[in-house]
Amino acid sequence: MSIRLELYKIFDKVARCQSFSKAAKELYMTQPAVSQAIMQLEDELKIRLFTRTPRGVILTNEGKMLFEYTNSAISLLDTGEKKIKESRDLKEGELKIGVSDTISRYYLLPYLEKFHKSYPNIKLKIINRTTEELCNLIKSGEIDIGICNLPVKDNSLDIRKCKDIQDIFVFGEKYKDMISKTITYEELLNYPLIFLDNRSRSRQYVEGYLLSKGIKVIPEIELGSHDLLLEFAKIGLGLACVVRQFSEDYLYGGCLYEVNLLEDIPKRGIGICSLKGVSLSPSSEKFVEYLVK
Repeated sequence: MSIRLELYKIFDKVARCQSFSKAAKELYMTQPAVSQAIMQLEDELKIRLFTRTPRGVILTNEGKMLFEYTNSAISLLDTGEKKIKESRDLKEGELKIGVSDTISRYYLLPYLEKFHKSYPNIKLKIINRTTEELCNLIKSGEIDIGICNLPVKDNSLDIRKCKDIQDIFVFGEKYKDMISKTITYEELLNYPLIFLDNRSRSRQYVEGYLLSKGIKVIPEIELGSHDLLLEFAKIGLGLACVVRQFSEDYLYGGCLYEVNLLEDIPKRGIGICSLKGVSLSPSSEKFVEYLVK
């Protein structure tokens, strides 16, 4: 089929140029090679495609019929090659990313802004989901990459960590005098605790770690967003489990204070997840470069 396609390309060029010699020049071939290719195609189709004239060649009726189809097909192929080149050069294409609300707001936005300014013709598709849902979307092909809370344990995914994050507990003015010293995990239980809901990978990580220390956490308040954790802690409803890097405005602004724990919760990470064994699109590869610099 690949040989026949090459013959059709030569036929199309000769039909356009109405000359074997002109077609040979544009195709960077010798004239005998072009003549031989046309003879081979005519032999395979068992029909004459060109009539030779003193000024060159003209299409036979059958040749005109074939040219209508080869002209359309080769134009489509040329368009396809052009689109692939534009995608490779990031002049057009689509970037499909999955990310949680919190990571999107506190980590991803600056990278998206920079990427969009550099490659404005790349269409962005952003989906907000939990880490577990993002992994399923990657495997179904609905997104190219997911920016997820680590750890993620899935043998079908490639995972690259791009940032360390630290889980901490914070409190507002109400508890400032009550929590003036370093406390243990056991002493945390003396205060009302505020966590994300139990579907959150962040919540699962902290709960799992504390449970490994023999500490079972039963939150008094469960919320759906990191922003609400900060606000509820700010008005004195309890100690909220948050990510330090995503809470800096509150901490540096004096709205919230970090609990000094006798032992820090181990750091975890934010990572880029993609389907193992599947090449990323050019736009996805470029965006990953932004994240892992």
